[in-house]
Amino acid sequence: MKKVKYLSLILSLLFMISAVLAGCSSNEGASTEGTDGQKEPSENFNASGMPIVNEKIELSGFGGKFIASQEWNDLMLFTEYEKMTNIKINWETVQNGQLAERRNLMMTSKEYPEIMFATAMGPTDVLKYGEQGIFQPLNDLIDKYAPNFKALMEKYPIIEQGITMGDGNIYSFPVFYDPEFLGLRIGGTPWMNQEWLDTLGLQEPTTTDEFYKVLKAFKEEIPDSVPWSSIGIGGMVNYLRGAYGLNSNGTANVHLDLKPGTDELRFIPTSDDYKELLQFLNKLYSEGLIDPEVFTITQQEFYAKAGEGHYGFIHSVDPETLWGLKNYVGAQVLEGPGGRLLPLSSPLGTVGQFMITDKNKHPEASVRWMDHFFGDEGVKMFFMGFEGITYEEKDGEVVYTEEITNHPDGINLDQAISLYLMWPGGNYPGFVREDYFKGAESKPNTRAKAEKALPYAIDQDDIWPRFNYNEEESDQLTALQNDIHTYVDEMTANFVAGKESFDKWDSYVDTINKMGLDRYMKINQDAYERMMNQ
Repeated sequence: MKKVKYLSLILSLLFMISAVLAGCSSNEGASTEGTDGQKEPSENFNASGMPIVNEKIELSGFGGKFIASQEWNDLMLFTEYEKMTNIKINWETVQNGQLAERRNLMMTSKEYPEIMFATAMGPTDVLKYGEQGIFQPLNDLIDKYAPNFKALMEKYPIIEQGITMGDGNIYSFPVFYDPEFLGLRIGGTPWMNQEWLDTLGLQEPTTTDEFYKVLKAFKEEIPDSVPWSSIGIGGMVNYLRGAYGLNSNGTANVHLDLKPGTDELRFIPTSDDYKELLQFLNKLYSEGLIDPEVFTITQQEFYAKAGEGHYGFIHSVDPETLWGLKNYVGAQVLEGPGGRLLPLSSPLGTVGQFMITDKNKHPEASVRWMDHFFGDEGVKMFFMGFEGITYEEKDGEVVYTEEITNHPDGINLDQAISLYLMWPGGNYPGFVREDYFKGAESKPNTRAKAEKALPYAIDQDDIWPRFNYNEEESDQLTALQNDIHTYVDEMTANFVAGKESFDKWDSYVDTINKMGLDRYMKINQDAYERMMNQ
């Protein structure tokens, strides 16, 4: 009987020892707690240079992808980066169309991985899961181990303003668009059919009155023409905002700007200036100068008609790139009753593109892994891939190889790139630079269009990022803005289409006030002041 007890005791001890050893093995390179109570990286971790860790570590990761068949665990971008860093990410991915649903289910079920990458999470959720302790704060980690990203934050304060949550913490890396990438940053003007102008002997319009006259001439003189078209009226409204004195701090908080001469926020959709803008659009629509299908047209229908050359002014990327149409140039920024200004969106894109969860025992290594994609070498690898395989250098410029631009299987550019890299589809963290981003926005036509608009674009220092809120504000604002924004969108369309008379404007404003606009504005005013005081 004693032998059995001794044997049982020995087996128990062996099991405990093996468990400890297994734990040590799985946490090779994990952070340890120092004598001062602060977590310190292990000796396996390198604070600079490559590899990031001496002995390989493995992390679990989740991300959204563009190509359904793409397998990130075998993707050249990640397999080669694994060799550089000694960090292997075991990826679980979902196509972008199912990303939000899968991501939300993962978070609520607590079945999330160590790294969240290309997950397109908005600031409300980033804050929620950060305050719950699911996402690790990155403030100190960025300061110590993310020199590329830190340098960008110092150069462009809008980054820190936009990623610092209402509790003062940074929980995520974003996507950031280089403000000097003009073709990508200054895209608010439409494309204009120069051939039609030349045929009619017209000069390009520079004022709202001249714009009206050109649209009218197109309709009356060009057979089967649609003077101005877009998928929805959002692009049209945005094009005219500066002409009516709106959004002088950009469009990241699209319904908010400052009351002229004050530091008090204004709700744009109830302002007289916005009413005047909608009245101008209504005039164009009622006279058939705006595509009558603008509210209902699908992307497929729009592309088909645009490719046939039916539109005078269109909101899209370069028509030559999309449809081979060489007769379009960038339109001028228009001067109107409120001035001549082109509002810009924030260069800070989606905030929640890379997070480290509480399951991650290697936060320093994870931050270094991500930071590489904010430096020149990492940006080049992320967007261009690998020399001799996906890119080559010609006349001092980095260009895709023939196999990418003219793939032997006849697949398009995005599909060819996606055999090696993950960025097509537009959902990722990192730094988007013109040198290495070879989409339509970097083409000469788009750059020329942007340079034409540049003199009237708002200054970079004046652009706000999207406001961030604390948990209480976020909870209240979600319900308020869902109702208010939905009503504004509905009524904007109705006013433009003539379904609602401008005689009902005061009633429209009263309805918004009754929806809780005072509280909506107080929350945003507090968020604005907090941002400005950072």
